[in-house]
Amino acid sequence: MNDSLADARRALARLRRALAKGRRELRTMRSSLEGAGDESLPGGEYQEAAERLAAVDDWLNSEEARLQAKKLERAGLGAVRPNRGPRRAGPAAE
Repeated sequence: MNDSLADARRALARLRRALAKGRRELRTMRSSLEGAGDESLPGGEYQEAAERLAAVDDWLNSEEARLQAKKLERAGLGAVRPNRGPRRAGPAAE
């Protein structure tokens, strides 16, 4: 069963790399067309495409958190609080 989680995490990493490449290509395309003096450049559509990519990034983050929770659950750790650093002693009694 851990193999399926590992496969899912690898797929998630591939999707994240593909998303990053998609963002780079979108920026390159927009700047190339702007540099060429394209007067009919639909700026709003490029913004909408960037927002859609951001929504995919949000989804990837939630899937990553879900997979991490499942991994911890299978390891028997359940819900684990994030490490908040060393505990501090209260005021010193003198």
